[in-house]
Amino acid sequence: MIQQTIRNSAILVLLLFLVSGAFAQRASIHGRVFDAASNEGLPFVNVVVSGTTTGTVTDEDGSYHLTGLEPGFIRLEVSFIGYDEVISPEVEVSNLKPAYLDIELERSNTQLSEVTVSASLFRKTEESPVSLKNIGISEIENSPGANRDISKVIQSFAGVQSTPSFRNDIIIRGGGPAESRFFLDGVEVPNINHFATQGASGGPVGILNADLLREVNYYSGAFPANRGNALSGVFEFFQVDGNSEKLRVQAAVGASEISGTIDGPIGENTSYILSVRRSYLQFLFGILELPFLPTFNDFQFKIKTKLDQKNELTFTGLGAIDQFALNLDIDDPDAQQRYILASIPENEQWTYTVGAVYKHFRENGYQTLVASRNHLHNSAVKYLDNDDSSEANKTIDYVSEEIENKFRYENTIRSGNVKWNFGASLDFVTYTNSTQQKRYYPGGIQDIDFDTDLNLVKWGLFGQASDKFLSDRLTLSLGIRMDANNYSSSMRSLFDQLSPRLSASYQLAPSWSLNFNTGRYFQLPPYTALGFKLDGELVNKSNQLKYIQADHLIGGVEFRPRQNVIFSVEGFLKQYSDYPFSVKDSVSLANLGADFGVIGNEEVESVSKGRAYGVEFQTRIASSNRFNLNLSYTWVRSEFEDKKGDYFVSSWDSRHVLVLTSTKKLKREWQIGSRWRYVGGLPYTPYDLDRSTLIEAWNLNGGPYLNTGAWNTRRFDPFHQLDVRVDKTYYLNKITAKFYIDIQNLYSFKNQDQDILVREQNANGQFVTTDNGTRYVLERVENTSGTVLPTIGIILQF
Repeated sequence: MIQQTIRNSAILVLLLFLVSGAFAQRASIHGRVFDAASNEGLPFVNVVVSGTTTGTVTDEDGSYHLTGLEPGFIRLEVSFIGYDEVISPEVEVSNLKPAYLDIELERSNTQLSEVTVSASLFRKTEESPVSLKNIGISEIENSPGANRDISKVIQSFAGVQSTPSFRNDIIIRGGGPAESRFFLDGVEVPNINHFATQGASGGPVGILNADLLREVNYYSGAFPANRGNALSGVFEFFQVDGNSEKLRVQAAVGASEISGTIDGPIGENTSYILSVRRSYLQFLFGILELPFLPTFNDFQFKIKTKLDQKNELTFTGLGAIDQFALNLDIDDPDAQQRYILASIPENEQWTYTVGAVYKHFRENGYQTLVASRNHLHNSAVKYLDNDDSSEANKTIDYVSEEIENKFRYENTIRSGNVKWNFGASLDFVTYTNSTQQKRYYPGGIQDIDFDTDLNLVKWGLFGQASDKFLSDRLTLSLGIRMDANNYSSSMRSLFDQLSPRLSASYQLAPSWSLNFNTGRYFQLPPYTALGFKLDGELVNKSNQLKYIQADHLIGGVEFRPRQNVIFSVEGFLKQYSDYPFSVKDSVSLANLGADFGVIGNEEVESVSKGRAYGVEFQTRIASSNRFNLNLSYTWVRSEFEDKKGDYFVSSWDSRHVLVLTSTKKLKREWQIGSRWRYVGGLPYTPYDLDRSTLIEAWNLNGGPYLNTGAWNTRRFDPFHQLDVRVDKTYYLNKITAKFYIDIQNLYSFKNQDQDILVREQNANGQFVTTDNGTRYVLERVENTSGTVLPTIGIILQF
């Protein structure tokens, strides 16, 4: 009913504007072209709209202005003698207000005598010539099945695994969901999903608002030295600047939320952009009598000021408030509803990140200083059978805080033909945890009752040098990083976490290149593990917990026949060591994290080893105003050691991941798109029925137990799904109106999940028991997921 009301109102608004709007308006864009090192404006630079003959040259200050453009997504091709030719990120132009885009150019080393390389939409850097993907704004806005959620958009790219459940776990090349790091305009952000799993990366809905995003760099390897604490992935999100001339307003209704965005100038040299969102899932789920009622709110902002030509300052922030309540008002819940109500705690989580990035430009480079603070609050409470009338029924009482105050200094310079980047980082961390819980293990009940107030200092040094040789055919980049902290003697020395990396790219011909990277990377175990206590002692500190280590070896070949077409093949090998290993459950934490809750709040030892290896293929055809295609295939194997030291398949050993995404722009601003995903069946662990039927064990856990002696010995059937989307845009005189219909799982594929175990009840609603009242009688309930899920989205820009 709510969706119908919103839909009817939006259609009425559209009809009113259709009557008064004009279609003959034209769009414009302006901005500045400047030297990337010195920030000096570059005069007489050629600026052309990609795929057209429309162009101009910059004036004496490096400014350009293009008018009479067709509304829609465009890129600019920029060329100037002595500088590398570039193709800009995508930007949307409309009739409402001029778009604004600054473009930086890198100085060329030499003029190529044998090989001529033209600019490409698919950029690669000297530091990371392999395993780097760039995602444009049109892919984020119009990706089928993603509903403008960047966490879902990246699942279309090679090496990224998607799961049948409605979650955004970041699983890359067989690594665990805790192995990635995220940066928003250079500020590290610990969480990008609502209802995140503490100690991992996932959640059902992304926090980042697509209204503020300009493009995304996604690294599945070859991480630059200034990006640390990652084993499998690094994501750099770049935001648009606020409109420098006039106030702009946008309102949107999406799959799960309503949002509003405003941007505009603050004085002559400062702009801002701000968005807020609120979900309406709680109301919809209540009407549908779903057993859980989630509510989320988030905000995101960016303020950028140009102090003068050599200095600029950017403030950015991101935050979320998530509440997860149980729907206890369902009359006569079915078996699946009873299972969820019995096993999931009520949860409240909020998080924020605020940061400032200061840049000072010089003749041959620039310095960057980043200061930020992030704070995660996570709490959960659970009562046996949701009876909160007595404290004796409480089975979980958990409250935790993670606070990081981070500082990073970088210096980027050009010395001759060599590009240098070096700097240092310093973090001050506060982690608190109050846990009251009883856990049942085969050896008996373990009473977890502790309070932790842990304070850490982390520090790091990094540097990277890149240069070109053999008439610019060969590019080499050598980096090194060292990290340490004062948690224990096993982590205190920088040299114990010495992290070298080497990248190379050789240009075989104008369209062909060979690429290579090898490196050693380290990541700190989750704070939940660092702060866990038993009998008042930091037991994992006594266990000499270490940084997790991963050694990468990557090689590939790349073919770029045109500036908007790329074919690439990459092989990869990751060797893990010192992964935290659960003492009680006898499994590496690398296998955990794709579920709600907390990862690492237990006794662990740094003894686990693992490996992930495979090959991935990707084809991309990108054209902002015509046809886009993204075909990716990944063959991956992922294995970790068990308690005997034998390798077994990890929870992410999907073997095959195939994704085909395409969009086609039609006449009159219509667009259609589709995405088909195929993911090989994931391994899973069967239940421990002997332990699960024990009344004492079941009551403490609120559900069944997994058989820790048979981890991942079974495998689900493969999962596949087709998503389709239709977009229609009206670029009118005083409003831009966008409408889309997104249908997920068009042919209603039913995914087979592990059966649900519930307690059998008699006619009077009492639980049936055996063995003199010591065991429940459990019954299996088939558990499938997957249905056709249509969504209507409305976006209005004023």
